[in-house]
Parts: sequence; C-alpha cells; structure tokens
Amino acid sequence: MLVDEVQISAVAGRGGNGLTSFRREKFEPRGGPDGGNGGGGGSICFKASSNQNTLAAFRYQREYRAPPGGNGEGGRRNGRAGRDLCIDVPVGTLVWDTQSGEQLGDLNSEGALLIVAHGGRGGRGNAVFANATNQAPRRSDPGQAGEIRYVRLELRLLADVGLIGFPNAGKSTFISRVTSARPKIANYAFTTLTPHLGVVEFGDRDDVASFVIADVPGLIPGASKGAGLGHQFLKHLMRTTILVYFVDVSEASGREPLSDLKTLRNEVSAFGRGLESKPAAVAANKIDAMNDSGRLRSVEEAAREMGLTCWPVSSVTGQGCQEILVALLRQLTEDVVERDI
Repeated sequence: MLVDEVQISAVAGRGGNGLTSFRREKFEPRGGPDGGNGGGGGSICFKASSNQNTLAAFRYQREYRAPPGGNGEGGRRNGRAGRDLCIDVPVGTLVWDTQSGEQLGDLNSEGALLIVAHGGRGGRGNAVFANATNQAPRRSDPGQAGEIRYVRLELRLLADVGLIGFPNAGKSTFISRVTSARPKIANYAFTTLTPHLGVVEFGDRDDVASFVIADVPGLIPGASKGAGLGHQFLKHLMRTTILVYFVDVSEASGREPLSDLKTLRNEVSAFGRGLESKPAAVAANKIDAMNDSGRLRSVEEAAREMGLTCWPVSSVTGQGCQEILVALLRQLTEDVVERDI
C-alpha cells in the first residue's frame, strides 16, 4: 500500500545542565570551580534514501524524540552530546511545517539531508564563569529545551514520463510491456489503485539509456475537484518532465476518444500547479481492436490543434510502442541538453 502523506511530531533532545562544583582534594583546599558544561541535545533530521519507497512506517509511529545531552560533571568534565536522530524517507519527500504552512525542504536527491528540529544547547558549568574578580562563582545554567516541530511529509514520485488516462485505457498494460513493472491488469475500471513506476532501458550492457515512467490511477470527469481516485495522485506527476495522454480509440469501451482527450486536458488544466504547462504527447491506444479508423483520425487532428504529437499504439501487441519510447527518450535528452546549456 502506498502511503504518500503523513503528519508527525519531531522533538529534539534537551541540553544537559551545567554543574556548580568546586574542586575538593586533600592538598588543594582552594582548588576553585570545576563544574563542567552540559552536552547539547540531539537534533532530528530526515535523509532521502532510495531504499524507501513509501511513508507507511510513519503511520505506526507519529512521534520521534532525540536523546538529551548529558549533564556536566566535576573536574571540568562536559556532558556527553545527545546522538542525532536521522530518519530515512523516500527520495522525493517534501517536508512542511503544519503550524506555519512553510515548506521546510525538498529531499529530491539521494542522501539529501534536512534538520527539522535542533537540539537544545547545553548549560554552562560554573567553571566558565570564573574570573579575576569572581574566583568562586556559584552560578551554572540549565540546559535549553530542544525544538519541537509538527511536520507533514508528502511524497511525490520522481519520474521522467507520466501516463494520464481514463480507467481501463491501457496504461497498466503499456507499462508492463515496456518495463519490468507488473501492475494489476483486468478488464474493469480502477484496477490501478496506486501509482506504479517502471524503467525503460535502451541499448546494451555497456551503453544503456533509460528513463522512468509513472502510471497513476485513471481519471474521471471532475477529478480536479476530487472525484474518483486519480485526483489524489495527480501531484505525483508534478515532478515529471513529459505527460502522455492515453486515449482508447477502440469501439469496445463505448467511449468517444476525442471527448476523452479533451476531458483529460481540461482536468489537468483545472488541477493547475504547473501540470498544464508541461510538454505532452498523445498515445492513441488499442489500435489492434479498432474497426473505425475515423476515431484515430479525429484524435490525431485534435492533438495537432493542441500542439501535441499523436502516436498510434497497441499495448497488447506492442505495435507503435518502440516508436513512442524512442520519441520520448529523444525529447527527454533534448530537455536535459537545453537545461545544461
């Protein structure tokens, strides 16, 4: 089960107390102050790790506490610093402060680190306050409390290409054909309940080009306002470079492919957040089961008017799949080159 949003509390460790102490030894009757400082409390941080792919673990533990710092000791011995608590999260996790609404960080690369709650500072022992005019200070500081943060973790998948379509449009069959991903496939709507990622690879072992495809649950009219399953997963496509609209052009579905394409575009535009401005293409799927070629022509014409390229494909037979993959790889490569320039 994909869990892509959770709320937790992060409580950093309290700093240790400073100590008021005086050196007392047989031949040192006036040994002076020797109270040590308290150690700093442990901080709490998040670290992006590719070994994690869901936030499910946070459903069962909602509070995380870092250990406190040790108290200062006599003989000018400082307390031990509290160990930092570093929590692994999936790559692509956004961290928000639930109280202020501020985005604290975006852990979008392997090993990225974000400190969300700093440990409290350790208190000063009385040895620190000794000087020429105050040779026997009886002052020491208590340790400071660590920060407490209430945060919301939001996972957004990282992919190069995002597939958008109505339920049963053939997206899952396509991704299972061109990648090693194995989503659930059946002849009824909403078989995809969670996003799936797959890697497309070209070339041989010594020279491999690849990109990642994300398949999200199918949309229905009104998805941008929360209808159906697809709306809650549209955010996962915000990190993609290219969108591919999957349209069923066969008669078996009983749907009009031209109407479906326009509806998908409208839902993406209504969702907004930059998704509508991404480069896109159209995959006219199930051409193997199409009897009326006019259905394909109407989609191709509409795609041209929208400034999109239309690729006839069959996820079942594989017809046209290689062509669209090569075109997507070429477009992704050009995008990387333009960004480098």
